[in-house]
Amino acid sequence: MSRHSQDNRAQDSQEQPLMEQNRQRLFGGSQIRYQHESSALGCTMLFSVYLPPGACKEQTVPAVYFLSGLTCNDQNFSTKSGAQRVAAELGVALIIPDTSPRGEHVADDEGYDLGQGAGFYVNATEAPWQSNFQMYDYITRELPALVEAHLPVNERRAISGHSMGGHGALMIAARNPERYQSVSAFSPIVHPSACPWGEKAFTAYLGTDKDVWSEYDSVELIKENGWHLPLLVDQGEDDEFLKEQLLTRDLIAVVQDCADVRIRFQSGYDHSYYFIATFIAEHLRFHARHLRAE
Repeated sequence: MSRHSQDNRAQDSQEQPLMEQNRQRLFGGSQIRYQHESSALGCTMLFSVYLPPGACKEQTVPAVYFLSGLTCNDQNFSTKSGAQRVAAELGVALIIPDTSPRGEHVADDEGYDLGQGAGFYVNATEAPWQSNFQMYDYITRELPALVEAHLPVNERRAISGHSMGGHGALMIAARNPERYQSVSAFSPIVHPSACPWGEKAFTAYLGTDKDVWSEYDSVELIKENGWHLPLLVDQGEDDEFLKEQLLTRDLIAVVQDCADVRIRFQSGYDHSYYFIATFIAEHLRFHARHLRAE
């Protein structure tokens, strides 16, 4: 898709109303779930936001975008991570999108690792997925334009994610380093072209040309273009998906000479939200330092 088309979709999103679904007071701020009509995805979408105390039209705040993993939606991170307490302290918003387009008219698959709940943050080119599965455009253009047009959130962004969402965060930042101040990930799928989850999703969404796959593969992108942002990755040593699906060592190999990169293996931790909850405060403080830096 051309940059012109992406910008048109972003402009369309600014003109779409946000419909508030629910709101809770939380650590002096607000946890809110919004609904909107997505022009990028051609369906109704939900996303969650945490606004810290003091966020208002006169005092906008930076944001951490958190991308979730397979089978998740916008509420898993909202309800399980405990991130809001630290976000309130730091004065940082949390923007938590869904993991795919949704709806009866949206293509799906019987497997948990393809279709609704498994968008892989790519722009699909293959039938029947291409009509709705344009998650790359949604995350990089439409959603930030919508958020920054309607909420007290400014253009200073960080991006993070877990598992499939960790893949999304790394890949999107590798392709758009000018849009983010920092990146972090929990248990990311770092080399999707070389693991079963990625091979299945990329074949379905993008076809069989592996040159196209490389446009959405963090390891391949970094090999080609280098890495240019502060990065923090945590990976549990007891993660059952580490050896076959996540391939963390492949990421280490391509960023070992890059500045301000930390990849940590955490003894005894698995792939769950207990792992995320343990280290989310460190990740948010990492992002806050870079979001505040001029």
